[in-house]
Amino acid sequence: MKILVVGQGGREHALVWKLAQSPLVEKIYCTPGNPGISQLAESMPMPDRFTDLADWAAAQDIGLTVVGPEVPLAEGIVDVFSERGLKAFGPDKRAARLEASKDFAKRLMLENDIPTAEHQTFTDAEEAMAYVEDQNAPVFVKANGLAAGKGVIPGRTFKEAVQAVTTILIDKAFGDAGDSVVIEEELIGEEASFTVLTDGTYCLPFVSSQDHKMSQDGDTGKNTGGMGAYSPAPVITPELHDDVMQRIVYPTVNGMADIGRPFKGVLYVGLMITDDGPKVIEFNCRFGDPEAQVLFPRLKSDLVPLLIACIDGTLEQHADVQWHDEAAACVVMASGGYPDPYQTGIVITGLEDADAIEGVTVFHAGTKQDGETVVTDGGRVLGVTAVTGKLHDAIQLAYKGVSAIHFDNAHARNDIGHRALGRK
Repeated sequence: MKILVVGQGGREHALVWKLAQSPLVEKIYCTPGNPGISQLAESMPMPDRFTDLADWAAAQDIGLTVVGPEVPLAEGIVDVFSERGLKAFGPDKRAARLEASKDFAKRLMLENDIPTAEHQTFTDAEEAMAYVEDQNAPVFVKANGLAAGKGVIPGRTFKEAVQAVTTILIDKAFGDAGDSVVIEEELIGEEASFTVLTDGTYCLPFVSSQDHKMSQDGDTGKNTGGMGAYSPAPVITPELHDDVMQRIVYPTVNGMADIGRPFKGVLYVGLMITDDGPKVIEFNCRFGDPEAQVLFPRLKSDLVPLLIACIDGTLEQHADVQWHDEAAACVVMASGGYPDPYQTGIVITGLEDADAIEGVTVFHAGTKQDGETVVTDGGRVLGVTAVTGKLHDAIQLAYKGVSAIHFDNAHARNDIGHRALGRK
């Protein structure tokens, strides 16, 4: 089988890495890809139109297209491929609304009694500021649309919240994604990432993981697309796992079906584990990044049949998925300044040294080939991932990989996994 992967980040490198291990796969193409992906797949430019890409896929007899990022899903790439009779993994445009509009997701949760934060949606900045003043409590201000994981701004004081509203609604820092804002109460607890595959009816959970959204140690700084992840996440106990499946995952999938938007693909649930139980922070309609970099190395089963089963509606036949017992940790190396403006084109050295460490895999995210060298080409540059017996050892091994790599002004958090390691 020939497979096409759409995307160019660390998630897509991890996808290609896992798909390449399948005996069912003859060849992998990736558009647009990156230098790390190019070691495993044939990279090609991304066409301007989905129709052109679908025509190419049909001509090449592509058996499965796997869409990594949220933007093409929200713009309807799966619809275009499906109309041509091509298998494409991911939700269609109507279902991808679950991530593309936070207000839509909130309304779905309210209608299906899915636990989440109290909130209101606003298009008018003055009304939003008045609401914040009335709350007289910490809030989070979120751009309603897709903002590359950066459209969530904490407003722990009235001044911070007003500035966040100004940044999104008035200054249009996130463009059309900020035509409206969702303002919600601050949830107190520990975050966790809950990933499931679904064919629209049956839901197959992955092992647990936890992301680190904030840019600086101690979960301080600005919100980012993710600075590191680990798996398993001990905050997700077996009892909590069952609770999330029963009170959140199945009500979401069933609720989408009830309103004529059947959801097939990856349902990523960003959770806050509060004293009152798990509550939903956000839904994503694709694998998390960098969660994918710790989930795929732990997946022992072949990924290809699982993705196809989601499309075909036969996922329940693959319920006995196998996982490696070892823990996994990923440390993101980012460009200095990220998520604020940063330089690109900086030479990266030590990639081969890090990859040579047993148990370490370096997933490329924001990189570019420049002649014989690899240079930085994004905010999050690399995801240095390690897999070994215990979580503490996996984290240490990942940082050993980080220490082997150098590029000017590189930034990485030094406390990935601190919540798990600090648990009694």
